[in-house]
Amino acid sequence: MNATSEGGNASGSFFTDVGKNVLVVILGLSINSVNATMVHTFRKHHVLRSNPRYVLFAHLVLNDMIQLTVSISVHVFSYTFRTIHVFICLLLMLPAIISNMNTPLNLGVMATECFLSICFPLRYNNICTVKRTCIVIGFIWAVSSLSVLPDVFILLATEQQHFFLSRVFCDRDNVFRSSYSKEKRNVSHILFFVLVWLTLFYTYFRVLLTAKAADADATKARSTILLHAFQVLLCMSTYALPFLLQLFRDLFPKQIVSIYFTFFVIIQIFPRFLSPIIYGLRDKTFRKYLSRYCLCVQTKA
Repeated sequence: MNATSEGGNASGSFFTDVGKNVLVVILGLSINSVNATMVHTFRKHHVLRSNPRYVLFAHLVLNDMIQLTVSISVHVFSYTFRTIHVFICLLLMLPAIISNMNTPLNLGVMATECFLSICFPLRYNNICTVKRTCIVIGFIWAVSSLSVLPDVFILLATEQQHFFLSRVFCDRDNVFRSSYSKEKRNVSHILFFVLVWLTLFYTYFRVLLTAKAADADATKARSTILLHAFQVLLCMSTYALPFLLQLFRDLFPKQIVSIYFTFFVIIQIFPRFLSPIIYGLRDKTFRKYLSRYCLCVQTKA
């Protein structure tokens, strides 16, 4: 009877793990399909490609697609194999970390673009050009990459070769084990988010003070900046994850796998589901071109 019970528990655990993986993959494919449609719509229309606002939005969506694809891959590997080689985990971890750091910086730049369009309408076209927007996007990637490169150098300098061939549960702290790396990570997160929050607060209150209350564009800009703040708040939950996991591990030690899965869906997948809704479907111009594309696809089908 004990053997039967253990076999039933193992079978139930297996099917539960498969079900969770299938759910996560379906959610990821669905969100990435919507995002890919938006990127295709952006690329097909010159009106969108020539507007810095939509260039920043397209970059945000592409960045979300990268982050979602890599994080789901790590999640599936972790559930399937439990442990993977360190060098494979590192190759997956780097784009996940960089794309995760890109998001708040991109949102801060989008808030600044809204602020410039309302507070400096006559100079907006001279300040915000597609070329300058692309340079800023390159700068975002450079800053995010530089924030993690020291961790890679420390890893290569302090770990032996056999460590990279060993197997670990794919987590940042299991790969970058140096105490310096952990302290630097916390400091860089604080600096990134203080900078972004200051930008959001400044742009919001400048728009609030500069624009007239009856101005529809100003009202929309204020709402957009508040949505940026909400997105940044969701991003910050990623960095509160270690503390939340430790808290729930202590409260529910037997449910740790379910806790990991729940936080993964809420913190990694849910924010990527909101991005196309908040910034794409909400915008009248983008929604118009997206509707045309969807109608064309339906007509051809």
